[in-house]
Amino acid sequence: MLRMNRTRVAVVAVAAAVLIVAAIVGVLAWSDSSGDGTAMRKAAAQVMPFDLSRTEHSFTKTASGGVQVVEVKNPADTENIDLIRAHLQDEAVSFRKGNFSDPAKIHGMDMPGLRELEAGASRVQVVYEPTATGGRIVYSSDDPVLVTALHQWFDRQTMDHSQPGMGG
Repeated sequence: MLRMNRTRVAVVAVAAAVLIVAAIVGVLAWSDSSGDGTAMRKAAAQVMPFDLSRTEHSFTKTASGGVQVVEVKNPADTENIDLIRAHLQDEAVSFRKGNFSDPAKIHGMDMPGLRELEAGASRVQVVYEPTATGGRIVYSSDDPVLVTALHQWFDRQTMDHSQPGMGG
């Protein structure tokens, strides 16, 4: 009897270790392998037409989803304000259709929440709004699974945009 309990404990310990290693590998896989954000900045430059180093990105979770804001650091930077607004308007249209490919090109096709958002896009309200120095997209849903997916998707972007030169 004691031998069987030790075996179970060993199996559980090995399973826990495997899960921990898998989680660490997952985090490392979606981090920028260059270590200095270079690869991510290059990918972002292919997707976002504005200068990341001159902008601030924020992803604020709400009870029903969240708010993504992109604004210039210098309010006199009208060129980047216009580029931000045009980009976010286009992205909002794409997101309403279930096309989240632009963020995935930057942050990885394995972004947490991505598959759920693609599949449930018709149940997520996506509204673009201009701000004085850029724009924002407001996401909301009555579906708790999609709210969780939005929060996970935001977490990934928040982490990546905190890297040097990524508009964090």
